[in-house]
Amino acid sequence: QVQLVESGGGLVQPGGSLRLSCAASGITFSLYRMGWYRQCPGTQRELVAATSSGGGTNYGDSVKGRFTISRNTAENAVYLQMNSLKPEDTATYYCNAFRLPLPTSSFRDYWGQGTQVTVSS
Repeated sequence: QVQLVESGGGLVQPGGSLRLSCAASGITFSLYRMGWYRQCPGTQRELVAATSSGGGTNYGDSVKGRFTISRNTAENAVYLQMNSLKPEDTATYYCNAFRLPLPTSSFRDYWGQGTQVTVSS
């Protein structure tokens, strides 16, 4: 079965840092775009950062210059380094794995259960 397991969330003061990790299993990791999304109560889930199998990256406007996404194929893992955290970054952060259809299989879109990040003094 496919499993995405996030870790690294917690409580941090404004201006602090956290590093989120997502360990993937049950997928051919190199075929997937990996990403981080976040959601606050009553809001839509929004893109934080994503990285393609080729190493390209994409960031949401609100986190550019503060967050960095990276992936390690040997570890089947994706990471999100979060610096200069703000109270507005408080949310549940979800790991996502996506790939386009293959000749004999449909597209795949998997989600982890999320990890809570709270930025507060």
